[in-house]
Order: sequence, then structure tokens, then C-alpha cells
Amino acid sequence: MDLTGDAMGAEVDIRPIQRGSWPARLPFYYGWLNVVVAAVAMSATLPGRTYGLGLIKEPLRVDLGITDLGFNTLNFWAIILGAVLVPPVGWLIDRLGTRGTLGLVAAALGACVLLMSRAETETELFVALTLVRGLGQGALSVVAIALVGKWFRRRAGVAMGVFTVLLAVGFLAPIFAVGEAVKQSGWRAAWDAVGFTLVFGLVPLGLLIARSSPESCGVTPDDPAPDSGQVEPMTLRGAIATPAFWVYTAAATVFNLTFSALTLDNELLLTEHGLDGADANKLVLGVLMVSGLPANLITGSLARRRPLGKLLGVGVAILAASLAFFPMVSTLAGAAVYAVLLGVSGGVITVVYFAVYGHTYGRTHLGSIQAAVQVLSVFASAIGPVLLAVCRDRVGTTDTFFHTFAGVTLVLAVAAWVVRPPGRSLGEAGV
Repeated sequence: MDLTGDAMGAEVDIRPIQRGSWPARLPFYYGWLNVVVAAVAMSATLPGRTYGLGLIKEPLRVDLGITDLGFNTLNFWAIILGAVLVPPVGWLIDRLGTRGTLGLVAAALGACVLLMSRAETETELFVALTLVRGLGQGALSVVAIALVGKWFRRRAGVAMGVFTVLLAVGFLAPIFAVGEAVKQSGWRAAWDAVGFTLVFGLVPLGLLIARSSPESCGVTPDDPAPDSGQVEPMTLRGAIATPAFWVYTAAATVFNLTFSALTLDNELLLTEHGLDGADANKLVLGVLMVSGLPANLITGSLARRRPLGKLLGVGVAILAASLAFFPMVSTLAGAAVYAVLLGVSGGVITVVYFAVYGHTYGRTHLGSIQAAVQVLSVFASAIGPVLLAVCRDRVGTTDTFFHTFAGVTLVLAVAAWVVRPPGRSLGEAGV
């Protein structure tokens, strides 16, 4: 997710390994350090994500005199337009390398966060918000995933499992820190601190520790064995020509669509079911975290022995169960069951989503492939809350949303279970 010329397109994966480099002499695989940097980088996407912006939304609106609807409209278009920044970053990853691209994107994001903290008008806010959304939620997320994907294939599932567990801490700590800073010093000072942290924290960390690929620093790649049935690295055009790409991507985007809708509107949804929205929301969010972490670890462990497609199918089937169950929720116990199902499904799907593209299509063009998927995921995240609101306003109930997507996800679960990745026999389907 290389300023020293670590990577130049497809040459990255075929250049002879230079033995004797200090990363190769370490008693552990250097890719694990990239996993740590990737977790830090993904955590640093906070200013470009809904939960991060939620920390400053109200004081920002009051400061600039923007209505709630006005801010939500700006935010929607910022997400859509910001996605334009993602494909070029995927191209840069495959040519400049993850190390150099991380430095550029982190510096640009930090600068845009600082720009946003100085916005005085609605127009200035929209421009800065669009850049922050595109560079944070979109571009930096792709870089973070590629930081791991470029180093791991054989142990991709395990690496992504560790990555997602680290993210649990990486997401929570900044939320508390920024939230407290907003209370103590106001949103502008808090956003300033976030911007300076990106520029003077993440940028040097990435340049000092991250490496673009095993070949770039003389380390033997974590590739599958030659007889494992793996195909040659594929380009984006080749990947999108395979049914597996669209099944995996549809499963991931539908998860993002439903999850963004449910978490953004969670308190209101629970209130509509006769519960105390604030208390029930805290319970659901807590259960989501507690149930998601074990699912991350278990999925990461199983990914070394089980086909990723089949694991994705299981995760999506559990998501379908959570969506089908929610309309029946009327008690805190029912809300907890719903949260467990949603948390477990998220834990499974997230690990597979992060790992499956590099494992299936190789490392050479992973940046471009993952960028294309991320654009679709960003669109889905933006559309989800809108579809839920339309169901509430036009149909009079959100049950239609849940029933419809329970059916859609169930179909996708079956598709993920049976689809054959490129170049594999039926017996290897989903590997």
C-alpha cells in the first residue's frame, strides 16, 4: 500500500535476488515489518474515513455554518469524486513501489488535512474534503494492502490476519486521541495535529522501514511452491476477464455497502426496533469488535490450509444470516446475536479481501488490481447509507433493505464457494 528504485513494474518480481543484504540476514522474514508499517498506514487513513470525520463533524458544521444535510451532501460527492485519485496510485505502486508511493501519498494526505483544518468556506471545505477522502479512504488504503500483498502469497492469509488484528488497536487508539483533542482544543487544532503526524510521522516511518518487495532488498519471496497450481502474475485486464475477480469483488463490495449503511445508521435502526438507541449502539459496537478479532485470527490460520474462495463464501453466508436476522431483533440479546454474526462475517471477509487478490493474481500488478477493487468498494460504501434511507422513506421500513441484501449475499456466498480461480482445476477451486 521506492524512492531508491526498488521497483519498476513487472521487473520487480523477476529481478535476480541479491544475497547477503541485511534484511535477508535477519532471523525472521522482513515482510512482517511491512505488515506492521501497513497497519500503521491503514490506521492513518482515519481523517479520510467516516468514523474519523465523525469526530469533527459537529464542531466543523457549527464553525462553518453548514447544515447536517449540507455536510452529508458534500461528503457524498467528496467520496465519489475522491475515488478518481485511486487508480493512479495503484499504477504508481506497480512502478515506483510501495515504499515510495507510501511516502508520496502520506505526505499529500497530511498536507490536505492541514489544508482542511484551515478551511473558511463551504467551497474550501469541499475541495479539501474531496482530497482527504480520495487520499485517505482510497489511496492510502490501497498502499497499505499492497505493502502486505507485495510480500506475501503462500502465507497471505496469516499475514492479513495479523494485519487486521493490529488494525483493531490502530483504529481505536487514534479515535480516542483525536476525540480527546477535539474536546480539549477544538477541531482545527486536532486536525492540525493529525496532518503533522502524517507528514512527520508516517512519511519517515515508511521510507525508513517499508520495502517495496522481497526482490528489492535481497529476500527470498514468500511465493507458493512451483507445483502448487499457481498461475503466472496477471495484469488488471487479465484479472477482470476472470469470473473469480467479479465474484470476489462483488462479495467485498456488497459487504462494504451493507456494513457502511448499518454502522452509520446503527443507533437509529436500533431505536426503530424499540431499543434504547444509544445504549444498544454501544453494545453492538463492542460485540462487533470482540467477535471480529477472533474471526480475523481463525481465518488467517485457516487460509494456509483452506481455499480462500470457500472461506469467503462462509463469511458472506454469515453476513446473509446477520441481515436476515436483524428485522426480528427486539431485545438487547437479539441485538447482541446480530452483532456477533455481523462481526464474525466482517472478520472473515476482511482477511480474505485483503489476501485474495495478491494470492490469486500475483504480486506484479497487485497495485492496479487492488486500486480497481478499492474504487468499487468506495462507491459501495457511499451508496449503502443512501439505499437504506430510500427504503426507510419510500417503503416505510428498512426491512426491505435487509431482506433484499440477505438474498443477494446468499447468492454471492454460493458463487464464492464454487467459483474456480484462474488456472486451477475443479478440485482446487477457491484456492
